[in-house]
Amino acid sequence: MTVMDIHKILKQLPHRYPILLVDRVIELEKGKSIKAVKNVTINEDFFNGHFPHRPVMPGVLMLEALAQAAALLAFDALDASPDENSVYYFAGIDGARFKRPVEPGDQLILQVEMLRMKAGIFKFKAAALVDGEVAVEAELTCAMRTIA
Repeated sequence: MTVMDIHKILKQLPHRYPILLVDRVIELEKGKSIKAVKNVTINEDFFNGHFPHRPVMPGVLMLEALAQAAALLAFDALDASPDENSVYYFAGIDGARFKRPVEPGDQLILQVEMLRMKAGIFKFKAAALVDGEVAVEAELTCAMRTIA
């Protein structure tokens, strides 16, 4: 069971503020699953406009947080780290369902299970929970590609 703090995450993900959306990995089972944390604070830039009278985390950012957790799982499964010659893309989002709003002060628990991995294409079952309640769930397809 591997745990990653923010320093290890920064070495594994190319994302930086304001789009880095994983604060800590609390469980990682190689090639199988990951459980990570995103602490949601009122200081996030997107709350200025989404929505000023009732701040809610955008659904696409919840999906992005899940994809970042999935990337950490994929890199670990491959015993690899990203470099300047590769990129990790979304290739598909299936069955996305938003079950509850996520507000400042919530802690998203990002749970991702690897369903399959073949030729740089990864399929994941993912859910983000707040206080044990599903906020969003989806199947994610991601692709690791070499760039020229």
